[in-house]
Amino acid sequence: MLATDLIKLNNLQLAGKLVSDELLLGIHASKRSGSGTEFEQYRHYEPGDDPRRIDWKLYARTDKHLVRESATESNLQIRFLLDLSGSMNYTEQGVSRLEYAKLLMASLAYLGYRQSDQMSLYALQNEALQTLVPTGKQAFQRILFALQKATASGTWLPKQARFPEFQQKQKELLVMVSDFLQVDDEWLQLIKTVASPRREIAIFQLLGDQETDFNLSGFYRFKDLETDREIEVQAETIKETFQQAVSAYFKKLQEELLLPHVHLIRVKLSEPIAGALKDFLTRRSV
Repeated sequence: MLATDLIKLNNLQLAGKLVSDELLLGIHASKRSGSGTEFEQYRHYEPGDDPRRIDWKLYARTDKHLVRESATESNLQIRFLLDLSGSMNYTEQGVSRLEYAKLLMASLAYLGYRQSDQMSLYALQNEALQTLVPTGKQAFQRILFALQKATASGTWLPKQARFPEFQQKQKELLVMVSDFLQVDDEWLQLIKTVASPRREIAIFQLLGDQETDFNLSGFYRFKDLETDREIEVQAETIKETFQQAVSAYFKKLQEELLLPHVHLIRVKLSEPIAGALKDFLTRRSV
């Protein structure tokens, strides 16, 4: 489903369920008899695993040793980090970056909920990192509620962007959602600060088609959604320079984030959310 269709539902839990169901049907959906198990996933075989748990039929198709893991065996801490600076209000074809981000996070949270993962939600806004939902009981419902009422405004600078709770031995997945358009290198600095062998980082960079392609002609007034500064330009005169700058920035970001356990997933607002998440989940299983 496209984001425009999911937005019309005006229900993040239902939207998340629809997207997660679509993913499970396409990737590794399977039901298992027995109590306490709603969902089953695959992970790579590790030394110490019982070889009998390897899915040999799947091995025949993929040439990969994958082990079945039920929700009751999940011991993952998922931390969601949402950019709430003003640039998240950017909109194309009726879909704002913030709306897309909420749907994407709700879908991942629903998957985490089905696997009994621990979850928490943070936001970056006004020069600080804020804890919106700490880990605890009913975290899934609280995350949905916090996402529903979240609004974006102002700027973000990394003066207080610290995660004091990260000193743990538990497996962690940090999901970051933003446009990742920087003034300096604030995003790169934050990511490198929290990167760790025990922490997998998924970076979803949400962009509009015009932000990358800039297929415009004529005079336009552009407004910085964080500072409210405006500028008038003729699109044709800056198109080539803009495209070169964007291409150079994307290349730098790609190179800087070639780090272990770090995944950069670039997503267009026009793309189905399930497709973006499938890209990430496929990378995790490689």
